[in-house]
Amino acid sequence: MRAQITRRSLLTLLASTTVLPFVPMTAMAAGEGFQAIILSDLHSAYERMGQLLAVVEKQVAGASVPQIILINGDIFELGNVVASRSGGEIDWAFLGALAKLAPTVVNIGNHEPDLDNDLAHFIERARGLGVAVLSNIVDKRTGKPYTEAGKQIEVGGLKLKLAAFATDAISTYPKPTREMMEIPKPVEWAKAKLPALLSGEGVNIVLSHAGVVPDRDILPILPNGTLMIGGHDHLTLTHNQGETRYIHTGSWSSAIMVATFKAADKAPELARIEIDRTGPSSAVLKDLIPAVLAKHLKDEERAVIAKTGKAMTLGETARFAAQAMVAKTGADIGFVGHTSFGTGLPAGDVSRFDFNAGLRFEGKLMVSEVDATALAAILARCNQDGDIPLSARTGDFLYAAPKAPEGKQRYKIVCNDWSAINQKSYFGREDIAFTEVPDVKLKQLVAETLAKG
Repeated sequence: MRAQITRRSLLTLLASTTVLPFVPMTAMAAGEGFQAIILSDLHSAYERMGQLLAVVEKQVAGASVPQIILINGDIFELGNVVASRSGGEIDWAFLGALAKLAPTVVNIGNHEPDLDNDLAHFIERARGLGVAVLSNIVDKRTGKPYTEAGKQIEVGGLKLKLAAFATDAISTYPKPTREMMEIPKPVEWAKAKLPALLSGEGVNIVLSHAGVVPDRDILPILPNGTLMIGGHDHLTLTHNQGETRYIHTGSWSSAIMVATFKAADKAPELARIEIDRTGPSSAVLKDLIPAVLAKHLKDEERAVIAKTGKAMTLGETARFAAQAMVAKTGADIGFVGHTSFGTGLPAGDVSRFDFNAGLRFEGKLMVSEVDATALAAILARCNQDGDIPLSARTGDFLYAAPKAPEGKQRYKIVCNDWSAINQKSYFGREDIAFTEVPDVKLKQLVAETLAKG
């Protein structure tokens, strides 16, 4: 006879040790179901991490059924100077706190090796905190997967089958890591492996960090009723396909999704919870975050470079940048790739550190001309931060501003160099001849424009 594991005894066990395997919640609250707390693409977002943990703590404390925490990749962000200088001290404290709240599972994203380029080290340290790590990435040095790609557990009286896979966009991983990895093509891997990983009765959850384009081809092969969690593209969406649900939770700790499973053959109930950066912080991180920031930020990074009258959303920040590019070059419309931005800007003082979290990458400005037909096709792919159908999603997309004037035959456009270099992904075409704008840098331009009010 199996020993009964209660929610209270499990949390006590999790809190009592730092080296613990993933514990199945067998025979726990039989027949009641469970809830999955879903996070994705966190990117060392310290401006909200304390608030995010507080929301998860509240969710777990108030729940009447067992909880499981699922993180769909990209915990770290190399571009965050505090994360890189501290070795992710805050992120690891956050991950350890989650593991003490409820069983926690991580799918490896392309930023897990940001701070330590050997994925094996990440897996070892995460497991030491009691976190289960899933991935289909193969370690070239051994010829074997870094870890398992699937897992079955019992939670809330239901059998839960988990499967996880990574993006094969190798250029998005740190360069030293690429030489150690072999990553299967997501659609081919899913067709070959998911039928076995998801076979039989129970709840199916698939964690994909591959991006929306391959996910769209994988959805039809999933058993009806599967919850597929997408990531990598920093999107916010919910798509229903029969009893199957496909979701993206956003990025930079901006929100979580709670999926409530009451039966194995029913779609989960989904609830999105926004994270307010001005809300109360978890006691676990309340003092740690400012202490680590104080230790590792330099004076120039703390310096206030602008003031805002109100907080700017991610989309508002990106379109502000596009408008600044237009004003500088006299273009009709500006474009910036969506992953150039991490989060929006706070109300009031904006430090260099805050600004760098908003606009992640430096770049050159590139200009060209297109005709009205080409512009219309480009604009149809832009500003995918709104509510648009899954069929129209392209993965990478451009923020565009302002609205292009009507009635012209040709239009001058401006964009950042990353978007121009990768124009097939962003513009949907490869026939645009761009010219560099001399002596102008994107981040400096946007910061100066922001400082003018």
